[in-house]
Amino acid sequence: MKEKKRRVFFTLMFALVLYVTGAYFVEAFANYPSWRIIGATEFRPYHNAFGARPIPFMVVPWFFEIALTFFLMRFRPRAVPLRAIVLAQVFNLVALASSIFIQIPIQIQFGNNGMSVQALDRLIETDPIRWVSFILKLVVYLWMMMRLVTSDDIAREFEQKY
Repeated sequence: MKEKKRRVFFTLMFALVLYVTGAYFVEAFANYPSWRIIGATEFRPYHNAFGARPIPFMVVPWFFEIALTFFLMRFRPRAVPLRAIVLAQVFNLVALASSIFIQIPIQIQFGNNGMSVQALDRLIETDPIRWVSFILKLVVYLWMMMRLVTSDDIAREFEQKY
């Protein structure tokens, strides 16, 4: 893959990371806290109706990002160090492990049993594992993007064209 295509691929990955992070933050900081105001009798039907809706808009893009990050490890721009991409993927995998072992079981409990204040508190209390991971991953991607746009290759190409 030529360098220009690698830079385009990285830029698209950067956009995907921004999208996934924003979508996740809506879930973490807007959706979860609002569950406290839903009545106990309405919560289970609400949760079961709403539960699958974030999947195509948040979960699928995130899984796509995780998969493409492995591809990015092989086809990264020269200005982007492999260790930075690996670190970003580690943050993804920490968030994924938290989702699988903590968050999803709580969500299943909500679907089966309805509202539990203790379960909601645990969901919100453990969610920083994910949002801190997402923030750190975003910081790594911002650093990589900064390296990419300030690299000598891009500066030379810009000077040659203009």
